[in-house]
Formats: sequence, structure tokens, C-alpha cells
Amino acid sequence: MEIVILAVVIAVVVVGAIGGLVVGSRKKKQLPEAKAPSATPTITAPPAEPHVGDEAETPRDEARRTIEEVDLPVAEPSASAPVTTEEPAAPPAPEIETPEPTAGRLVRLRTRLSRSQNALGKGLLTLLSREHLDEDTWEEIEDTLLTADVGVAPTQELVERLRERVRVLGTRTPEDLRALLREELLTLVGTDLDRTVKTESGLETPAIVMVVGVNGTGKTTTTGKLARVLVADGRSVVLGAADTFRAAAADQLQTWGERVGARTVRGPEGGDPASIAFDAVKEGIAEGADVVLVDTAGRLHTKTGLMDELGKVKRVVEKHAPLDEVLLVLDATTGQNGLVQARVFAEVVDITGIVLTKLDGTAKGGIVVAVQRELGVPVKLIGLGEGADDLAPFEPEAFVDALIGD
Repeated sequence: MEIVILAVVIAVVVVGAIGGLVVGSRKKKQLPEAKAPSATPTITAPPAEPHVGDEAETPRDEARRTIEEVDLPVAEPSASAPVTTEEPAAPPAPEIETPEPTAGRLVRLRTRLSRSQNALGKGLLTLLSREHLDEDTWEEIEDTLLTADVGVAPTQELVERLRERVRVLGTRTPEDLRALLREELLTLVGTDLDRTVKTESGLETPAIVMVVGVNGTGKTTTTGKLARVLVADGRSVVLGAADTFRAAAADQLQTWGERVGARTVRGPEGGDPASIAFDAVKEGIAEGADVVLVDTAGRLHTKTGLMDELGKVKRVVEKHAPLDEVLLVLDATTGQNGLVQARVFAEVVDITGIVLTKLDGTAKGGIVVAVQRELGVPVKLIGLGEGADDLAPFEPEAFVDALIGD
């Protein structure tokens, strides 16, 4: 009996021990592993801070104010960065200039012209003043005229007339020689040619002036200066920027127009020049302008395609109204090469007048005679400098006086 009781006790103890082990293992899986205490305690939550609207001195249990009772703070303007609500002012419009009247403009510029041109006149007077005018002297006179780009045929004509007049004259005082030379040079330059720039169409449409020329002759600048000449004479002008191949041409022409209050019609860079010229004339008609100036792209006279396009511009413009002027701009410093350019342009469009630029930069004033003989059209305008008002109507008397000097 005792043995049975002892066995039961042992069994109970064994069951209890096994149950303790199971419970212990479950508790070990549920509890995390204990870590060694750190020397510095770690703060896991941020310190409490007052909420928005709380004040440090106000107890938390004080009654809260409603939104109606709270006054919003008034913003004070900062001295360093003032806040303004005004819109930025628009850039001021360019000031309209009053161009110098064309009357007497060449007279004012005569001194500048004579500085570069009187070498021809003085050389001729010196040779004609020799006591004996032999064949060598007359050859020197011919050389002087040819060097000044007068041209072969005009030179021969002038020398023949001078020889006859001197022979008949007999006595040759300086005053007589000067008067003789002046008369013959005026005959050579031509005093009976119509040098007026046509700015009246005679129709209800504006006068249309197309400006053509080779690259680098000052064509766009001349167009802008011509606008100043016309405005100074009381004409209203519309500019057509049909030079779309040179990036700055339209901007340059528009600047010239803004100075005198003339509007510029332009298109995209690389656009169709004929289309822009057409639009310029259309706008000129709509505005009732007196004159439309069309600036074309500079053409190399050796490029057939470009010259054909120039003819297209002319044809398209004439769908509105006939052209009143086609002005060819030539650089006086190019001499005889300018005659080659003039000849090719004349084959494409009917040139009605010539503008000689940079005439103050060359001593070869004879190009005036040569180009007129080549084209059969007069020089109507001359450029005597880079100033805005240095484009003047060509006056034969003033030009010849500048040639022979005082």
C-alpha cells in the first residue's frame, strides 16, 4: 500500500515538473530579451510644447477665446523689402525725332564732300593752267579722269570739248579755266535730268518705292535714312522689311522707322520676301500712307536664283499698284565694279534712280558720270557719312563746285 502511495506521489511530481517546463518555455517566447541598462537614458518622446495659440504665462485651464474674439495681427510693411501691388510701368515709347529738312542739306555737307572730291578738280585745273598744253598734258588729263572712274567714253568726250574750248579761248586766266571746267563738268554730269524721288503716285494708292542693291552697300540704312528725308518733307511712310535673309535687317529697319514714327511691316526670319512686300503695300493702302518703302534682301549680282526672286517681289507688289521708283544703292568706293552690279540689276528690274553711298569715302567722284551713262538713269541721292541725316538729294551744281574746290 505504501508503495502504491509513493508511486502516485512520484507521478504527480513528475507531471508537475513537466507542466512547469512547458509554461516556462512559453513565457520565454513571449517576453523579449532583456537588454543591459545604458549609461545615458534614451528619450523616446519629444518634450511637451505649447500648442498654437497657447501662451506661456496662461494656465491651461483658462477659458479659451472664440474666433470672433481674437483680433488678427496687422502686418507692418518691411523697410527693407516694401510690398507693392502696382503693376510694373510699361517701357516708355521711343521719342519721335524731327529730321533735318532736306532743303540745303547738301549745302551743309558740301565741305565734307569737297574734302574727298576736290582732288579731281584741282588736278584738272593744274594741268589746264600749264603754259603749253601739249599731247603729253592732254594724256595726263585723260588719265586723271579715268583714275576718277569717269569712264572711257565720257572722258574722251570731255577732253575733246576742253581742247576745242581752250584753243578758241586763247588767253587762259585761272578764272577763265575754272569757269570753263565747271561748265564742261556740269554738262558731263547732266543738269537736265529729273532727279526727284517720286513720292506721289497720282492714284489713290501710296507711292511705292523699292530699294535694291548688293550686300554691304548700306541698302537697309539708306532705306531708313530715306524715310527720314520723306518725313522731313511732310510725307507719311510705311516701311516693308522684305529682307528676311539677314537676321538683323528687320530690327534695324524698325529702329529707323520708330525714330520718325513710321510703322514697319515685317515677317518671320527666312520668310517669303514677296509676301512681306505685298503686306506692306496692303497696309500702306489701308492706312492712307503717302509712301511705302520696301527694303529687299541684298543680292549678289552673280546669283541667278536671288535675282529671279527680286523680280518676283516686283511682280507681286505690282498686283496692288505700279512701282513708282526702283532705287539701286551702289557703294561709290567700289568704282567700276559698281557698274557691273548696276548692269545686272537693270536686267531684272527697271531701275529708275541711283543712290550712291559712301561718296565721302572715295576720291573717285567720276562714278556719278559713269553709272548714269551705263544705266541711262540719274543719280538721285548721295550718302555723305554715317549720320542719320547724311543722305541728301543729288544736286549737280553743288557736286561740281565740290569737285573744283574754291
